[in-house]
Amino acid sequence: MRTLLLHCMFLLCSSFTFAQDLTGLKDGDIVFIVNSQGQGRAIQLATHSKYTHVGIVFFENGKPMVYHAVEPVMKSTLAEFISFSGDGRYEMRRLKDRSVLTDSVIRVMKKLATKELDKHYDLEFNWSDEEMYCSEYVWKIYKRALNIEVGQLKPLGSFDLSHPLVKEMLEERYDGKIPLNEKMISPGDMFESELVEGAKAKTEF
Repeated sequence: MRTLLLHCMFLLCSSFTFAQDLTGLKDGDIVFIVNSQGQGRAIQLATHSKYTHVGIVFFENGKPMVYHAVEPVMKSTLAEFISFSGDGRYEMRRLKDRSVLTDSVIRVMKKLATKELDKHYDLEFNWSDEEMYCSEYVWKIYKRALNIEVGQLKPLGSFDLSHPLVKEMLEERYDGKIPLNEKMISPGDMFESELVEGAKAKTEF
C-alpha cells in the first residue's frame, strides 16, 4: 500500500513538473499578443506590425506571471494575459545573450516591474514615468536593469499616421496638438529587435 501511494505521488509530481514546463518560458522573456479591436487596429496601421500588446515574464511559485501595462499596470497569469488577445495565442522573444540575465539581474528587473504596478495606462503614449503603456513598460525594465535597448525609439511622427482610424484616435487623445517629436517604442519594434530571438515555446494555452 505504501509503495502504491509513493508511486501515485511520484506520478502526480511528475505531471505537475511537466505542466509547468509546457510553456517553455523563462524569467525575462517578452511575450506578445495580437488584438485588432479598437486601439489595437490603430496600432497595427501606424506601426505596420501585427503585434498590439506586450508583457514580460517572471516566475512566481513555479508559474509564469506576465507583468504588463493595461489599466492599470498589473501582473496576470499566462492564461489571463492571453485572454487579452484576439486569437488565444501568444508569441515570445528572448535575449540572444541569456548570460546577462543572472539571478541578481532578474531580481532587479522584477523589482522595477513591481514598482510600477497599479500605475494608470498611458493613453497619450508619453515617455514620462507618470503613466505607462505596454511597450514602454517592458522597454524601460530592460534599459534600467541592463542598459540595453530592446527596440529602437522613434518619434511619433515617424509612424504611419495617414489612416483615418489612426487620425481619429490621435485627434481624440491630443485634441489636435499631436506631439510628433515624442519618442516612443512600439510592440512591433521590440519584436523585431536585433537583441532578441524566437525560442521554443508553446504558443497556445
